[in-house]
Amino acid sequence: MNTLRQAVDEYLCLRRSLGFKLRDAGKALLDFVTFMEEHRTPYITQALALVWAQQPFEAQPAHWARRLSFVREFARHRSATDSRTQIPVQGLLPFQPKRARPYLYSDEEIRNLLAAALQLPYRYERSALRPRTFYCLLGLLSVSGIRLGEARNLELRDVDLTTGVLTIRGTKFGNYAASQTMFDPDTMSRTFRRNEPNVIGIV
Repeated sequence: MNTLRQAVDEYLCLRRSLGFKLRDAGKALLDFVTFMEEHRTPYITQALALVWAQQPFEAQPAHWARRLSFVREFARHRSATDSRTQIPVQGLLPFQPKRARPYLYSDEEIRNLLAAALQLPYRYERSALRPRTFYCLLGLLSVSGIRLGEARNLELRDVDLTTGVLTIRGTKFGNYAASQTMFDPDTMSRTFRRNEPNVIGIV
């Protein structure tokens, strides 16, 4: 039987091969394995999973519940090869997330945000594009409705100013399939300045 650390590596490789990024979960599970090794416990127990999840002590309950959920998902996978595995039951760290109320920015507020972006300070010459980068990013978000992560993943090849097509390659939930969004070419040319091609993708 492989070790708990080897099992985590295999689990992460498997899930990532299916398209899941698991950035936070990957870091958390490696930290969990280190915790289990320090306690000289070669298999997952509910008691130790709960102790690990409630760290740091000053964190919010939502953070604890999320950490425990990472272990629970991995424990389900691990239980297929190690019958000693205890899967933390639901409800150990109950938390009901509150959905943020959506806020719709007015045209004036968007103009103020764009103007403020152009005034962002920068310390070094290599950061001179910082104001234009955030101007471009905020302008794109305001007219497209795409998510922040999708906007930050854009590359120059994803923007077609002639046809007004924006290709989104990294979508939510780790889906790698590309989708396309149509824009008015004039809007595209105002958002992505032709004379500032390096603005895209630098935040």
